[in-house]
Amino acid sequence: MTTKLFGEPIARREDARLIVGKGRYLDDIGHGALGVAFVRSPHANARILDIDVSAAVEVAGVHAIYSYEDLDGAMAQPLPVLIPHPSLTAPRTGYPLANGSVSHVGEPIVMVVADDRYLAEDAAERIVVDYEFRTPVVGVEAAERADSAVHEDIPDNVAARLVQEFGDVDAALLQAPHTVSFTQTIERSASMPLEGKGVHARWDAVDESLRVYTSTQTSTSVRAAIATKLDLSLDRVEVIAPDVGGGFGVKIVHPWPEELLIPWAAIRLGREVKWAEDRREHFVSSAHERGQLQRITAGYDDEGRLLALDAHILHDHGAYTPYGIVVPIITSTQLLGPYRLANYRCQVDSVYTNTVIVTPYRGAGRPQGCFAMERTMDRVADDLGLDRAAVREINLIRADEFPWDNHLIFQDGRPLIYDSGDYPSMLDKLRDLVGWEGFEARRSAAAADGRWLGIGMALYVEGTGVGPYEGGHVQVLPSGKVLVSTGLTSQGQGHETAFAQIVAEELGVPIEDIEVHTGDTRRFAYAVGTFASRAAVMSGNAVALAARAVREKALRIAAEVLEVDAADLDIVDGVVGVRGDPGAVLPLSSVAVLSNPLRYAFDEASRAATQFARFASDDQPPVADDDEPGLEGRDYYSPVRSTFASGAHAVIVEVDPGTCAVTIEKYAVVHDCGRLINPRIVEGQIHGGVAQGVGGALYEVMAYDETGQLQNASFMDFLMPYVSEVPQRIDIGHQETPSPLNPLGIKGAGEAGVIPGSAAIAAALEDALGIRITSMPLGPSQIYDLIRAAQDGTAEMTLNSARRSQEEST
Repeated sequence: MTTKLFGEPIARREDARLIVGKGRYLDDIGHGALGVAFVRSPHANARILDIDVSAAVEVAGVHAIYSYEDLDGAMAQPLPVLIPHPSLTAPRTGYPLANGSVSHVGEPIVMVVADDRYLAEDAAERIVVDYEFRTPVVGVEAAERADSAVHEDIPDNVAARLVQEFGDVDAALLQAPHTVSFTQTIERSASMPLEGKGVHARWDAVDESLRVYTSTQTSTSVRAAIATKLDLSLDRVEVIAPDVGGGFGVKIVHPWPEELLIPWAAIRLGREVKWAEDRREHFVSSAHERGQLQRITAGYDDEGRLLALDAHILHDHGAYTPYGIVVPIITSTQLLGPYRLANYRCQVDSVYTNTVIVTPYRGAGRPQGCFAMERTMDRVADDLGLDRAAVREINLIRADEFPWDNHLIFQDGRPLIYDSGDYPSMLDKLRDLVGWEGFEARRSAAAADGRWLGIGMALYVEGTGVGPYEGGHVQVLPSGKVLVSTGLTSQGQGHETAFAQIVAEELGVPIEDIEVHTGDTRRFAYAVGTFASRAAVMSGNAVALAARAVREKALRIAAEVLEVDAADLDIVDGVVGVRGDPGAVLPLSSVAVLSNPLRYAFDEASRAATQFARFASDDQPPVADDDEPGLEGRDYYSPVRSTFASGAHAVIVEVDPGTCAVTIEKYAVVHDCGRLINPRIVEGQIHGGVAQGVGGALYEVMAYDETGQLQNASFMDFLMPYVSEVPQRIDIGHQETPSPLNPLGIKGAGEAGVIPGSAAIAAALEDALGIRITSMPLGPSQIYDLIRAAQDGTAEMTLNSARRSQEEST
């Protein structure tokens, strides 16, 4: 097979193992381990007055019952604030087990360890906790009013007030020929991976070492957290992410209380201990995202050029802030999208509520920012009676204007500078792909049949490949097999395929000879994690650099053996050869043998590396001062700043006048993630992201009542799109503008599909109904209410719908 694989749409190598049931997930490990169940708070805001475990102790098979009073040392301290920020002036985090109070339904209070999970659950049901109830704060508007406080020492409920700005917004708005002000909301949602969180721990008391398996997106960071909180030497802790059944951001948070408590209990009990999250636990004790209220004012000229934008956003981060204010930072910076703007201000008030914590969920603040800017563009076009695509086009940054400095600070603490792109070309491709110019004829034909059609679009820019670094290790074994290791984890992104493609091309070996390992601190101890569309950019470039080091060494060794200049050599299909001389060849496996000078021969191949068989200079050591044994390389990639992918989505929807059901008639995507490693994987990422975007636009919402109870904490009540609800076909156009910031010229693609979903679908629904849409998601019931309100004269109609009605009557 050719080794020119970069850019080829080959099938994912990991799928054959996974689809036949040979995956190894967390719950496949430790079948003889003790089981764990938690007593979690049924109340959103309460003091804990007493915990009575007497009835639970009597259950046969119970090994231990722990509450906060049993914790000591660092375990009795609050969980860490992972990403401090100067604007985060009032951070709060919970404890591994609740310390005297609870701040959301689902907060862990008591941990029960028994022979198995069933017995642990039985015992947990017998534990009685007495509470003193307090008034809960639910929703950002309640948090803003501050009639009650989530944390008594933060009476205004504000954890952070983040302001990002440039130019003179007030003056520009005052001078603008036109202005518009509006308020809109995106409701809270959450990721729903097939596999919830889970932890298995085994303590070896003889050598005082701990091995932990956890379903995580960051094994190295979990390792550091466990070592710190359990007061263990880092070198005595191993953390391994087995096959992980989806993450979508919820598993980047670390340490979850369970990731500390399970190994802590394993050490205390001297037994293997395991916990696997059930679905209700995932709803009420993992993490949510999305929820924001946005108050926006925009100034613009007669042609639709945006002159100033002022956004005040209330961001719901739930009861605690373990992941800092990364989501508000991303919203405030990625809100700008692909547009030029001279005057901008975004203030995000990140507020406490008595609900589950909010941390990044696929998109991580970008869908909210895109919703703000793209709905602004639609408002401007509607006010001026202009084509919505034309308004966007006139505001786009041009291809010859890169790098484009936005004069803001991104989530990596570095300047928000777009590295490359061609946004006008992207918009042109999208219009052609969706049939933008011919849509009115299509709408008219549908209207004649009593069908309501609408079209919408949304553009975005996505910061990807955030630092600080990732590493890669490439080793050629004497068998010819190539081992590739990197510290970040995999949750279905196709790393085993993409990284193998990179190494195959860089090193010149068949992809069948490459074996990729991720998420195992035994193989690679230093890493950051898989999130923010960074794996391909960070680890992809790291393994490429490591492979280049291996290639250089292989050519040097082969040149000595073949007595030629290394510049005359090449590696094709795992064989080093002299260009133009088919007989002068040396298998890479033989080079690997020769790279390690041996005293002892274990087989015929290794004889070539022993002292009496190997050619070497008498005045040089077998291993040079600047060299080391083995044909392997290790390198790290650390970017100066993030690279920025971009994309544009357009959608045609049909609204059934009778049932108000929404059908997606056509969905088109143009995406630019720099050079494509594997177009098939990128398209798969886009398909999955679009499905999640449809869910966020039409179905998925975490419905809390005024007491802080989650009303739809099951798949019976929480709606997700099935295959029947997502587009049956997604038309995808690829655009490649290589990034100048990394050796491979690539950008991330993992979150692209989900970012513009709500904005594009809201625009299409608004176009179909002629009724102003200010809140997402929007299901049939909400659409019905909008239509009734329009009939009653209480809903705001779009100006474009009035113009269209006038044209039709004329």
